[in-house]
Amino acid sequence: MSTMVSRTRKTKRSPHRCHWAKTELAIAYHDREWGVPAHDDRTLFEFLILEGAQAGLSWETILRKRDNYRAAFDNFDSKKIAKYDQRKVAKLMDNVGIIRNRLKINSAIQNARAFLKIQTEFGSFGAYVWRFVSGKTIKRKRGAPLSAHTPLSDALSRDLLKRGFRFIGSTICYSFMQAVGMVNDHETNCFRYHEVSKRAGR
Repeated sequence: MSTMVSRTRKTKRSPHRCHWAKTELAIAYHDREWGVPAHDDRTLFEFLILEGAQAGLSWETILRKRDNYRAAFDNFDSKKIAKYDQRKVAKLMDNVGIIRNRLKINSAIQNARAFLKIQTEFGSFGAYVWRFVSGKTIKRKRGAPLSAHTPLSDALSRDLLKRGFRFIGSTICYSFMQAVGMVNDHETNCFRYHEVSKRAGR
């Protein structure tokens, strides 16, 4: 009887996802985090550092090393990272669990210092960065191609560079905007597109 039931039971189909969410790690990230509006400064700082670390690499590589980054960089506490000295840099360069690129490591420290200045000026980094989209998530339009950068990410990059940030080009900025929900870039037929839109209040 159980065999007959199993044969007649309909196979549960997986929901349609964005084309890039193929591995187990990428699917978990896609389904739980990507595009969800983030306003918490620690979360925003984490994505800034990870997006910079990704430059020239795949996001899958960064996801695999994410826990290692959290351990190595004091759970992305910007105040602690801003105080890192060259001894700490040397220790990070010996850490096989992260991307051992001196320029990227030094930029993370410099970015932490610039991040703190923005917090002082605007009250929070979230208040500063969400100004670029007038505080509201920008939705991807049906049929629109996925962009590598936009005029808004160009503007954000220019402003961050003026404020002392490094490894923060327009493409990195746009990836950051996608990750933290400033832009809802889920494909319009992806099951997360409408879920994220609801979270964004749009």
